Amino acid sequence: MRKVYITGLGFITSIGNDLLTVAESLRDLRHGMVQYPPFQKADVPVKVAAPIRDFQTDSTDQEDWLFPARYSIRRETLRGMAPHGIYSYCAMQQAVEDAKLTEAEWSNPQTGLYAASAGSPFLLGHHLEKMRKQGVMRCPPLGIVASISGTVNFNLVSQFKIKGASTGFSSACASSAHALGFAYDEIALGRQKRMFVIGAEDGNVESILPFAGMRALSLQADPGLASRPFDEARDGFVGTGGAAVLVLESEEEVARRQPKVYCEVAGWGQASDGHNVAISHPEGSGLRVAMENALKYSDLAAEQVDYVNAHATSTPIGDLSEARALKAVFRNSPTRPAISSTKALTGHGLSLAGAMEAGFCALAMKEGFMPGSAHITRLDPACDGLNIIRATLPHRPQVVLSNSSGFGGANVALVFKSAS
Repeated sequence: MRKVYITGLGFITSIGNDLLTVAESLRDLRHGMVQYPPFQKADVPVKVAAPIRDFQTDSTDQEDWLFPARYSIRRETLRGMAPHGIYSYCAMQQAVEDAKLTEAEWSNPQTGLYAASAGSPFLLGHHLEKMRKQGVMRCPPLGIVASISGTVNFNLVSQFKIKGASTGFSSACASSAHALGFAYDEIALGRQKRMFVIGAEDGNVESILPFAGMRALSLQADPGLASRPFDEARDGFVGTGGAAVLVLESEEEVARRQPKVYCEVAGWGQASDGHNVAISHPEGSGLRVAMENALKYSDLAAEQVDYVNAHATSTPIGDLSEARALKAVFRNSPTRPAISSTKALTGHGLSLAGAMEAGFCALAMKEGFMPGSAHITRLDPACDGLNIIRATLPHRPQVVLSNSSGFGGANVALVFKSAS
């Protein structure tokens, strides 16, 4: 099994649209939540979201969209994109630049791309309504590829001329963590030399607000209180969108190219709850097994873990389930790992979350800190015995675990090791 390293990152997120800003936000616990203007209506109980800055993608005509001047995107390319398509395109450009890759190095049969998104309910709903009202032939030619699940990999594979393995993943909030795990396998098994991993979501009204019907969204009007994982008074998650791109490379490619290395991807594990279509197992059984598998396949013991980036979304049931799973995994650890949820800063990115938070872990390992878990006023007593840090620690973690859980009880745990 070949070693696998992260050599490039790209971010379009609610806490920053570049590496430097994201690192500062994580270190300073600066969140991206606001009172979201489209939610400020009497019939909408949810008031807070974590939007993307410096992009305007609220028009159904892509040619009306606005984005930072540093990115150059052709009109014909835009026509096949969803809002999160443009986010992922820009994050991909960042990652390519960060890894210092040439086109010859990313466009070849040994370089692949795995992506995850839920598609664009915003554009899909628009196109279906137009078809019903104006006729079948009024749907735009690229309406399907711009809006359905898979739109991210369709666009990035074609625009960046990817010639290796490519596919999309759909396991709800575990999707891009699954993408990263299977991308790791491609390289570790020698099938590919390099993989791009992408998670992306629109993060607009149509992709966030339907979760209100599940009673999953926070009803807090104060942006500083709405997302507070592990707090006793948490009442739901805050929705966000954006994109994160990671470049994974084999040890041979790292030795040949001598790029900057963020960390090693040591391994991963997965397991299912087999419990409920939408709710985590109350004891966190699937997540516990996923973490145990990840550590076993990485040849690491629980007591070697320095930091855990928890999935914790700020829902009453989900956070409790994960807390119980963490207690079960680390019950014999003489030095408890530091634990935090960066969703207190970003909000919950749905299928974006796994890749985004893996990127945060890689960045923190390179920069030498562990981000705190923000907005906790009173820690839930159910978390007693867990080292949930409320302030950023200025220490470089050597081993990091990152958790993701999705609908149907899909659980993924990713393990990263310091490369220094």
